[in-house]
Amino acid sequence: MPVALITGASAGLGAEFARQLAARGADLVLVARNVDALDELAAGLRDGFGVDVQVMPADLTDERDVDRVAARLADAAEPVDLLINNAGFGLPLRFADNDVEDEVRHLRVHVEAPMRLMHAALRTMRGRGGRIVNVASVAGFISRSTYSACKAWVIGFSRWANAEYASDGVTVTALCPGFTHTSFHERMGLEPGKEGVPAIGWLDAGDVVREGLRDAARGKAVSVPSTRYKIVVAVTCVLPRSLIARAARRGRM
Repeated sequence: MPVALITGASAGLGAEFARQLAARGADLVLVARNVDALDELAAGLRDGFGVDVQVMPADLTDERDVDRVAARLADAAEPVDLLINNAGFGLPLRFADNDVEDEVRHLRVHVEAPMRLMHAALRTMRGRGGRIVNVASVAGFISRSTYSACKAWVIGFSRWANAEYASDGVTVTALCPGFTHTSFHERMGLEPGKEGVPAIGWLDAGDVVREGLRDAARGKAVSVPSTRYKIVVAVTCVLPRSLIARAARRGRM
């Protein structure tokens, strides 16, 4: 059976990746801070799909925990076929008003941890084959404080890595959803329906994951779920950056 390692697996897109992959028969390694949520999800997946599920509690702001997850990815005796870098959290957009240590932790989770986990995974996937899905955001195509900057890095690096390691049988895909119904916004203290985003702007988590896995299987470097967000990304290429930045101040992606 293929083995998938998913970070941020206790809720949201991470849990949805776990459910869809388990339904396809994949064994799983679930990584997140919330041990109780991981255990509950793992038990349901084992009972529902008969797959093997390993739980790895880890805080990706902690270097030692990142090292543990990287070591699992580097274990050639138990190779991981699919790495999904999904862990993340949001901060208020007013950078100068945020605690700088919160910003540093934000950078570690969104950039440093995925980079280190990709490095570990690539060293065992090269020649054997494998897939990496990095959950980015449509925000990575616009200017929205450090969240957008982090996601832009993920998109840019994924594009390069997908081309660089194609000959080794490895694909790297940046999954870039827009506003998606998960617990992400609630964890930031935002009330559902009060982000200033119309109903048509919201995506279903199941649809996002299905399209992301499909595009990864096709070897696409960037996956933007839904036609409406593909149009949004296309528009960002032609509108003035200042106009895009002003429009992007509303909501969270």
